[in-house]
Amino acid sequence: MQRMGMVLAGLMLGGGAQAAGFALIEQNASGLGNAYAGQAAVAADASTIFFNPAGLTELPGRQVAGALHLIKPSAEFSGATPDGGDAGSLAMVPSFYYAMDLAKDLKFGLGVGAPFGLKTEYDTDWAGRAGGILSDVKTININPTLAWRVNDKFSVGVGVDYQYIEAELTRAPYPVNHPYYALVATMKGDDTAWGWNLGALFKIAEATRIGVSYRSTMDYRLTGQVTYNLDPTVVPIYADVKLPDVASLALFHQVDDRWSVMADMTWTGWSSFDRLAVMKSDNTGYADTPTDESWKDVWRFAVGATYRQDDQWSWRFGVAYDNTPVPDVAHRTVRIPDEDRTWVAVGGQYRASKQGKVDFGYAHLFVKDAELISPVAGTYDNAVDILSVQYTHTF
Repeated sequence: MQRMGMVLAGLMLGGGAQAAGFALIEQNASGLGNAYAGQAAVAADASTIFFNPAGLTELPGRQVAGALHLIKPSAEFSGATPDGGDAGSLAMVPSFYYAMDLAKDLKFGLGVGAPFGLKTEYDTDWAGRAGGILSDVKTININPTLAWRVNDKFSVGVGVDYQYIEAELTRAPYPVNHPYYALVATMKGDDTAWGWNLGALFKIAEATRIGVSYRSTMDYRLTGQVTYNLDPTVVPIYADVKLPDVASLALFHQVDDRWSVMADMTWTGWSSFDRLAVMKSDNTGYADTPTDESWKDVWRFAVGATYRQDDQWSWRFGVAYDNTPVPDVAHRTVRIPDEDRTWVAVGGQYRASKQGKVDFGYAHLFVKDAELISPVAGTYDNAVDILSVQYTHTF
């Protein structure tokens, strides 16, 4: 497992959390300019494997797509000194997709990406260090899929998800005047889990598609250890974590030769993330103080439009709204100082040839100020910037 973690670390160059909670919706660059509106119905390229595998039936021939996302969250705390600096950091998140024909109306696809991720890191001497210093969660998801065109109006798709997670959490549990003030505890763990996803695509008219999709929960038991910088003690640990299921309803409509519009509503079952308890592996008690998360299910709403300028260039626009799964200020933590966010996005596509195209996009997320009351009182000034690029080649 440790060797696997080293390999995956090369693929997942950083962590971010841009959809509500610590979900990563950044699975392609072709959807970013539309703020990911309508992704379960758009089926623009092989990245539909993640958003709705049934969309594979809309793709011609064999196709590969690779994307890279640069994500820069900012989380600046004020209200106590030292304030810890900006807890956000630049992350690079890649994704890859492959699609091919198996038969006339049967497609195979393979997607590799990171559907969840989180990294916040404060200065080690900051005022809220008892709540957390470093929080680093990485995932990678391998997703083989099949899609079948039932008839000219209806397609279905199904996939299997094999997902790996690794997490590192640090904190300094003692106050300033304590003899062990400099003590820092580091918790590390990892695990793998299986899940599934499915989708359907309905052509209700020649220019209009409706897509529905669902991704299952992922159940983990992370195993690892707690170590201390001032103490040779090593404590074997485990933590049970259930990551949420996701369901989407999306619309795509081709208005005319130039314009298309899209919209969607996406539900994420974050109520599965109710408690974070790190246990000693011998079941003699907790290795760290349990955290009552009590997160709630959330909705994301997005609308977008694409303008086809000519045979080479298209331009995209979109807005979206995510509400936070954190139920109230009493459940907000320094590790995930989440709040509601509004997306404004632009992007485009350059078609270099009949086979190759380049997609690009930029989004700025306006995040509501997040109030914190424990372990220190204050307010976060949050924002996120995302820049993505993708190359797609059809054979």
